[in-house]
Amino acid sequence: MTEDGELVLPEAMPHWDYRMDLHLTRSLTVDLDRARSRSGLPPDAALMLSAVWTATGSNLSGPAMHIRLSEAGMPSVTLDVRLRGADLGGLLLLDTALVLADRLENARPSAPRRAGSILWSDRESLRLQGDAPQFPMAVIDFALTSFPDSAAWHLQINGGPDSAAMGSLLLLVNERNTVTATAFQNAAKPRPVDRVVLSAVYADAARILIEHALNMADFDEEPDFPEGSLGATLMSLFDRLFPGQSITDVRLRQRQSPALFASDLQAAVRIFEVSV
Repeated sequence: MTEDGELVLPEAMPHWDYRMDLHLTRSLTVDLDRARSRSGLPPDAALMLSAVWTATGSNLSGPAMHIRLSEAGMPSVTLDVRLRGADLGGLLLLDTALVLADRLENARPSAPRRAGSILWSDRESLRLQGDAPQFPMAVIDFALTSFPDSAAWHLQINGGPDSAAMGSLLLLVNERNTVTATAFQNAAKPRPVDRVVLSAVYADAARILIEHALNMADFDEEPDFPEGSLGATLMSLFDRLFPGQSITDVRLRQRQSPALFASDLQAAVRIFEVSV
């Protein structure tokens, strides 16, 4: 569900950002009698429909909903899941499973007996990251930090290339800089001035990320970074900004001609032209 109403689950949400919480619903009809008989379970065995979410971008996961089913027949069940945008990122996986609710002491030798034994499972996925780099964001008062009071934003990068990207990146916006803070508040429906500010932030964040990548010794032509990791995010951004160019060539240009490299990067991000 979105602010515009209900949507059939798409493959991707390119305009999603970390301030957008998700409300997912799924309706199922469960043939309990058939599930029990095919699994060799007694007719009164209690079952449970369980849903678990995983976000590759944040490397977080958790239980979404559990519904105990002890009756017979074919009940209709609706799973209702609400997820905080700040916990998500990358590929969102929603795993649904029908499991044995309680341990059975006198089960048949070939039948499930442990609580949690899976009788049926299904996975749905939703890609949340669009083409622009996105990170968790916080609006704070820079006067209470070590950052300059008059700075507009600061991108923090922590962790190694194999760390989860969304746990390694944090965009801090200075609440004292009302122009920038307002632009992010209006990001869903930006005014012309907001678009200019957001484009400048995008360009600066891209520069910081690319420079960080080029300074990493293991950022090379044959990457082996886990999906959703900081290294994979940096590689994806590099490929998007410098298509067809080798990391070695771009790194050499950055070190030998930093001013030219800065102009190349400015052109690559299409500053003040990018639709944000």
